[in-house]
Amino acid sequence: MMGLCGTAAAAGEIRIGSVVSSTGPAAFLGEPEDKTLKLYVEEMNKAGGIIGNTVKLVIYDDGGDADKARTFATRLVEEDKVVAVLGGTTSGTTFAMIPVFEDAEVPFIAFAGAVGIVEPTKTWVFKTPHTDRMACEKIFEDLRKNNLTKVGIISGTDGFGKSMREQCVKVNAKYGIEIVAEETYGPRDSDMTAQLTNLKGAPGIQALINPGMGQGPAIVTRNVRQLGIALPLYQSHGVASKSFIELAGEAAEGVRLPAAALLVADKLPDSDPQKSVATGYKTTYEVATNGQVSTFGGHAFDALFILKAAVERANSTEPAKIRDQIENTKGFIGTAGIFNMTPTDHMGLDLSAFKMLEVKGGDWVLAE
Repeated sequence: MMGLCGTAAAAGEIRIGSVVSSTGPAAFLGEPEDKTLKLYVEEMNKAGGIIGNTVKLVIYDDGGDADKARTFATRLVEEDKVVAVLGGTTSGTTFAMIPVFEDAEVPFIAFAGAVGIVEPTKTWVFKTPHTDRMACEKIFEDLRKNNLTKVGIISGTDGFGKSMREQCVKVNAKYGIEIVAEETYGPRDSDMTAQLTNLKGAPGIQALINPGMGQGPAIVTRNVRQLGIALPLYQSHGVASKSFIELAGEAAEGVRLPAAALLVADKLPDSDPQKSVATGYKTTYEVATNGQVSTFGGHAFDALFILKAAVERANSTEPAKIRDQIENTKGFIGTAGIFNMTPTDHMGLDLSAFKMLEVKGGDWVLAE
């Protein structure tokens, strides 16, 4: 349930908390986050810690349960006395924890995608992944570029799926895209052919968009091909890992999605400022874990090093001073993009941080 280094706050220590979903239905998101934090905290301590303090990582596994996440968030604040928290694997668990950290005035950098985490801006809450609204906008840009204007949406009913669907509905008109039909599926559904058959028959439909996370998008992808639907299929950054391709198999060929440069780190031009950061993290993670890198671990990497830089600039372990310096993050090159935060922007990424990728030959390639 819990990995803990140390049992009490002490001089010369900086205690950082985390709650992730390293087991349960969102484990494919949370496991790389958990491994990344443990790996790099160990590396930091070998290099002398942060401003002379040994980093103590207190990390809990919520199993994807929002109630457990809130309980662990309270424990981090009241018992573990952490100075900052990283985590919140899913949007649902993240929303459950936000009031705890806002009330306790503890800085929190989230790993989840919903735009509502940072809009409206909350004093103590930040996030590192691109938002679901940005994912919609990047997809709509690509559709417009390819003269596709009529789409169908099949979305998951989980927190991320619902939130991204709402964002797509809010911004589609801005890009001249018409949503001609919509369907949904539950997180435990194992067959979406009925919904996809309805979408297939929608008049004028030219492409499909699937806001979702977990196994659902892989099932949608397989069902699309089984039904012989030849429409372009767009997924979201909620499945931005090699495991999606493995789950969907050959049906994934041609699928497009907006994602961080990390997935194509080796294919970036040498002039790309993210290349050295992305390839460095990818190599370190894959050698240490004997696993494949994913953007989800990258979100944890970005959050940990944004926090480290903030503590160094503050030259303090006081939560309020750390918070102020997180908000002052400028030009930080991470795996998700180049972060420039402000008092009204607690994510700090723009649409240029997203790459449009396509599955070709069982791997991700740049589609632009």
